[in-house]
Amino acid sequence: MVELVAAIAGAMIGVAGMSAGSLIRRSGQNRDVITKLSLGIEHIGSQLQAMREDMKEDRHEVFGRLNDAEQRLSALEATRGRR
Repeated sequence: MVELVAAIAGAMIGVAGMSAGSLIRRSGQNRDVITKLSLGIEHIGSQLQAMREDMKEDRHEVFGRLNDAEQRLSALEATRGRR
């Protein structure tokens, strides 16, 4: 009877150890996945920031050129109106 209780206790300890090992391994894998996702999100954020800055520079250039064209057009209209 004692041997049976010892065998059951040993089996329970073995199963508990394997379960704990599995949980620890999964926890480590989950941690790795979270780290990878966090790094990916940070990379996407930095790329969006760079794209936003590029668009801001392009918009500044486009509106500058548009302003120049508008001033030239106004000057042409003014000289045409005098004729």
